[in-house]
Amino acid sequence: MPMKKFINKPENLVGELLEGMGLAHSKQLKLGKQKLIVRARPKNKRKVALVTLGGSGHEPALSGWVGKGMLDISVPGEIFAAPGPPRVIAALRKAAKGREAGVLFIVLNHAGDVMTANIVMQMVEKEGLKVKQILTHEDISASDPAERRGLSGALIVTKCAGAAAEEGRSLDDCLAIAQRVQDNMATLAVAVSAATHPSTGQPIFTMPDDEMNVGMGQHGEAGGGAMKLKTADETADIMLPLLLADRKIQQGEKVLLMLNGTGSTTLMELYIVLRRCKQILDAKGIEMARAVVGEFLTVQEMGGFQMVIARMDDELLRLWDAPCSSPALTMTK
Repeated sequence: MPMKKFINKPENLVGELLEGMGLAHSKQLKLGKQKLIVRARPKNKRKVALVTLGGSGHEPALSGWVGKGMLDISVPGEIFAAPGPPRVIAALRKAAKGREAGVLFIVLNHAGDVMTANIVMQMVEKEGLKVKQILTHEDISASDPAERRGLSGALIVTKCAGAAAEEGRSLDDCLAIAQRVQDNMATLAVAVSAATHPSTGQPIFTMPDDEMNVGMGQHGEAGGGAMKLKTADETADIMLPLLLADRKIQQGEKVLLMLNGTGSTTLMELYIVLRRCKQILDAKGIEMARAVVGEFLTVQEMGGFQMVIARMDDELLRLWDAPCSSPALTMTK
């Protein structure tokens, strides 16, 4: 049975959702030309701008990450699909115009996004635009590290690099900070129920009612960890040690732990999982310096969550704590 959705014509879905997003968050962002989501109040041209691209249907990501201390421009594609190069190069031109500080281009590692980004970066080079790219790829479910997908850990990259940009740091500094976060984070997704494509209401993958799958990626691309449904504590016991081992996080280190709900998992469930994660970290002598729980990158009504662990140092913690204002994340002093 297809999922019921409050939409109008499927072909108008993205345009209408972006219009609504602009109305709901008018103090932080606005809908610009070519369906670009831009900061409501543009950043000073002396500061580095942050631009990203990605498919719609993952709200609040990625357009909901636009705002002070976060992204300057998001280029949303159609549902679960990357935007084409013309709109992305238009966004980079807009961000780079009159901006000697340059532009940091954040790309999540998904085939369509990377294909578009590669074409666009060739155009950037020909036009002499001051743009540098960071590729986020922290999903440990891929056996080949080169094939790791970019999941919700991109929020941490965006937050820390965005804070550095607001401080007036150079493009090289912002890129180095973004890369440091990327190199020190790992993500694993678990699903208990499928997402649907909102245009059709049909599931994009299927799974038995009594199972969960650890390592589902974003849209169920991986899904090699099918097992019987576990309790909250048992699920944390499976996932967190894998993430810590992947980044070789040791006793005495500090981490940021993020639980990103993927659509239909409740805060109640996520808080219970977080409780167990704290117990695991305490037992290992690892400090949970920051904890973040919420929905930052969803997959429609998929049941499950993404667990992200990031090794943090004093500078990254300071940048994470810096004020920001976006629909997905707002932090004050």
